[in-house]
Amino acid sequence: QVPLVESGGASVEPGGSLRLSCVVSGFSWSAFYMGWFRQTAGKKREGVAIIGSDDKTYYDDSVKGRFSISVDKDKMILSLQMNDLKPNDTGMYYCAADPGDFTAVIHNRGVRQLSGFFKYWGQGTQVTVSS
Repeated sequence: QVPLVESGGASVEPGGSLRLSCVVSGFSWSAFYMGWFRQTAGKKREGVAIIGSDDKTYYDDSVKGRFSISVDKDKMILSLQMNDLKPNDTGMYYCAADPGDFTAVIHNRGVRQLSGFFKYWGQGTQVTVSS
């Protein structure tokens, strides 16, 4: 088991900022991928931002230039800094982690369709962007 616990979700107005955090426990992988995924009612869970153990980052086009993913490897805390939030950013945000190598998958499919490849998930934190 690899427990993941998210925090930081809130309701904000358009143009606002939030920082999501995810504490990853019971982790002993030398190589990994971690990511943030977003899900809204009636839709599939979609990738937003991914980071590898080599610190390479990948973003869905909808958030490039506004969101930034990072991981503190000493504390094993995954973060997502979200700036200039838009109503379409609303959703439940989940963090995920997996020891697999998804380099080829990311290049072939992009970030959005990666949810099926991750084994370990948090419970989610709600982000609502509304005026």
